Amino acid sequence: MKNLIAFIVLTTMLTACGETKKEEKPVLKIGQTTQNTTAPKGTALALTGNDMMQFDKKELTAKSGEKITLTFRHVGQLEKRVMGHNFVLLVPGTDITGFASEAAAAGADSDWIPNDGAQVIAHTKMLGGGQSDVITFEAPQPGVYDYICSFPGHSGMMRGTLTIIP
Repeated sequence: MKNLIAFIVLTTMLTACGETKKEEKPVLKIGQTTQNTTAPKGTALALTGNDMMQFDKKELTAKSGEKITLTFRHVGQLEKRVMGHNFVLLVPGTDITGFASEAAAAGADSDWIPNDGAQVIAHTKMLGGGQSDVITFEAPQPGVYDYICSFPGHSGMMRGTLTIIP
């Protein structure tokens, strides 16, 4: 009996010595990625403009301090010189009508952005039908921010708000 107990104890010890502890890794599905929790979170936004001078969304939302990646697509067919569109996020308190007049005066050489962008938080380049642009910027302080298309005559119809929440 003593030999049997000694054999069991010895076998258990030898088995335990050769055993390695497996590191548990999270299970990922195809197309899923891991997220680094130390990096700031980001928000992906998408917006389109068409040949009828309309944005597909009048309201966008993001969190303050997050990195915003905005994809803007001109889903129409008309050329940039005829029906160009862009996304222009304005500084709070900007007079849209005044900004639009200044944009028209600034012209195509400045991509319809007046005063070297002094009243602009972020903007895409001017696009023609079928084109797209992606911009990345940090979400500003909480509040409601106007966005427009600065192509001459478009800001009256092509406008919306980006609400930044805490």
